Amino acid sequence: MSRPHYNRVLLKISGECFADEKLLARIVSQLVAARATGVRLAVVMGGGNILRGRDTKNMDPVAADRAGMLATVVNGLRLADLLGAKARHFSAIGVPGTASGYDVWQARDALSKGRILVLSGGTGNPFFSTDSAAVLRAAELGMDAIVKGTRVPGVFSADPEKNPGARLYPKLTYERALKEKLKVMDLTAFALCMERRIPIVVFDIARPRAILEVINGKRIGSVIC
Repeated sequence: MSRPHYNRVLLKISGECFADEKLLARIVSQLVAARATGVRLAVVMGGGNILRGRDTKNMDPVAADRAGMLATVVNGLRLADLLGAKARHFSAIGVPGTASGYDVWQARDALSKGRILVLSGGTGNPFFSTDSAAVLRAAELGMDAIVKGTRVPGVFSADPEKNPGARLYPKLTYERALKEKLKVMDLTAFALCMERRIPIVVFDIARPRAILEVINGKRIGSVIC
């Protein structure tokens, strides 16, 4: 890996990544490789492979969201275990004996020492997505970019899984993404990202070495800035 384009990176991955052992192993190996070059890394994960609060029926929405947060803690435990001593796991909802409660000062200190931050529990509040958690943590930790791994190669003019004629946007502005109502992130997360001017790189997480390519500045996927 050559000189990184981004030196401080927050990776956002979905819970579905944890349902594919081979994909998860590739993600871990790329994180370890990027760390070895001095890149400071944090990971925020979803919990959709276990439970999504917003999709849970016949349950109080606050309780459902809290259950969804716990699902991300389970995934965080898995990722931290795979990364071993290279990682430090913080959860926005502290689980004594299982995951340390998130503290920005402790997180910054661990990051400065080269630990890969595994950040679970969302924001710790109901009604906020893990996208919002990713942007919030990126702002708090002074990250250069948010890199979001998805099932598709980037941001399209329409859903490429439903519309074969959808166009890929290699680069676009926050304003254009909002105007065209492109589903980069939920609006709360996207508004904070735009306010803080944090670039978002959206790419296909299944592409071999994609995380390393994005960190290294290779033009894959879509960049929103």
